[in-house]
Amino acid sequence: MTLAALLNHIIKHDSLHAKLLNTLSLLENIGARKISASENADTTTLMVLKHAAEEHRHAFYLKKQITRLGIRENTTYHPDYLVAPTASKHYLQALDLRTSRYLRNELDLHGAELKFAAYLLVTYAIEVRADQLYPVYQAALQQAGSKVSVRSIIVEEQGHLEEMIIQLKEFSVSWESHAAHICAIEEQLHSEWINALITDVTA
Repeated sequence: MTLAALLNHIIKHDSLHAKLLNTLSLLENIGARKISASENADTTTLMVLKHAAEEHRHAFYLKKQITRLGIRENTTYHPDYLVAPTASKHYLQALDLRTSRYLRNELDLHGAELKFAAYLLVTYAIEVRADQLYPVYQAALQQAGSKVSVRSIIVEEQGHLEEMIIQLKEFSVSWESHAAHICAIEEQLHSEWINALITDVTA
């Protein structure tokens, strides 16, 4: 099943759609908390603060969109209110863990340097994914005539991707090679996540 077909199936069922919105909100919230965890009190920049704030706002915005479906019980991230809850929570955690392992083994980074480099590479990989996922989701929403919209998130995620590229160029002249490796890890984890979503919504 393609991503578009999966989203089209989910959008047709308000209860499933609410769970998807809540799951996307969870992922944005996990991302925001990981950004905050990577901060160094002495070196935190305006860009990092802006990015964390926007990811938190995305989490809030997506959860608030659930009310447009007339559903009000999905107020927490309890597993009952998520699609493929275990896989969804594992997705970013695993990407962060494997990225940190790569940076330790390949670049011998540790401590604050490791945290910041992991933030840059994980965020880049996720922004590349968001740049693919959200436009497909928005197209499916429009096709279904849904009241839900993610247009504002698309614009901000594109800006985040541009910011990450600027930061990665400063991080390493070989940033593209490192980023490609992390994106390959993300691709595998994303495929596992999508398969878990398909299994959950078609069970």
